[in-house]
Amino acid sequence: MQLDLEEQLAYLTKGCVDVVPAEELKSKLEASIATGKPLVVKVGFDPSAPDLHLGHTVVIRKMRHFQQLGHTVVFLIGDFTGLIGDPTGKKSTRPQLTEEQIKANAATYQRQIYKLLDPDATVIDFNSRWLGALSSADWIRLAARVTVAQMLERDDFKKRYESQQPISLHEFLYPLAQAYDSVALEVDVELGGTDQLFNLLVGRHLMREHEQSPQVVMTLPLLEGLDGTEKMSKSLGNYVAVEDEPFEMFGKLMSISDELMWKYWLLLSDRPKDEIDAHRERVAAGQVHPMDAKKELARTIVGEFHSAEDAEAAQIEFERVFSARNLPQDIPEITLETEGNTILLAKALVRASLASSNSEARRLIQQGGVKIEGEPEREINATLDVGGEPTLIQVGKRKFARLVLRNP
Repeated sequence: MQLDLEEQLAYLTKGCVDVVPAEELKSKLEASIATGKPLVVKVGFDPSAPDLHLGHTVVIRKMRHFQQLGHTVVFLIGDFTGLIGDPTGKKSTRPQLTEEQIKANAATYQRQIYKLLDPDATVIDFNSRWLGALSSADWIRLAARVTVAQMLERDDFKKRYESQQPISLHEFLYPLAQAYDSVALEVDVELGGTDQLFNLLVGRHLMREHEQSPQVVMTLPLLEGLDGTEKMSKSLGNYVAVEDEPFEMFGKLMSISDELMWKYWLLLSDRPKDEIDAHRERVAAGQVHPMDAKKELARTIVGEFHSAEDAEAAQIEFERVFSARNLPQDIPEITLETEGNTILLAKALVRASLASSNSEARRLIQQGGVKIEGEPEREINATLDVGGEPTLIQVGKRKFARLVLRNP
């Protein structure tokens, strides 16, 4: 991709909230153009969950923008910091992951990021490579670089301290460890969500302490989930996973509000901001229906994570099912073996992978999100009969299955 300096700045800062400091980004890009030496751009991910969702891809997409301009992008897997647990935004100490959990989650990350990044131009590293090699004396010297007062400037630490909620000493190590990653990699630019600003700025501080040129910090907004209020999160159920099937992904994206659609356009597509603004004006003027703009968005995103053909097929199926109120053409048939003459509906939903847990299954039932043969079932202790014909189950708007229940 050939762009002049100002075009590069516009492309790289699209959607960003903070660029600290903006003039240093410009000077680093100028130096890179003059010398032909690519910038080193880092994003760190603790492997705290096995699946990436679209909220994670906001910063990964920005990595791709740097990658397209010829810079070196480092996808840093925090296998060491994952043992600490990122306290960002937490009201209490976060549970620590086991090494086995971290390894398993890291393996899935590597597969999923290549849906956006070029595998041949992506550096994957693990921060245990240098953090695990630090001695006790090294950690003491590192801790001496930052004061407790500086740590308590961080909003979540400050609130917990003032409300007398416990803060474990190891949590203070997290921003230090993340900052030292930048020292070890001699990073030029670090990307992160707005909730990571404190940690990223500690990186600038620590690089100065080590007599390195400090990194430029670039933050991007936290993406609201499908509910339009909370940050996208698997635990809240308001997420779109990057490995969702095309029809599932398309349907989820069609459920967002018309207003949220424009933020998704900005952060989840490569369409230039001026084109997005013009598109929004056409919708506001009544020249384009919001539903059509949303379908285009869903088609764009599904096409990127799957294919254009998959996106077109997903739209056709969506329109057939939801516009015409028909059932999907391919409803999976799932056989469950169970003792006795009945099985709790909630238990059946979990065993059929229609709900992730018993608590989620009960919540869905209580909220009227589960239908049996087209009729809502709100009784949390409802049962299904074993034997007989397959039972049509619908969970939410997009999950369908025919359950075959039989004795072993």
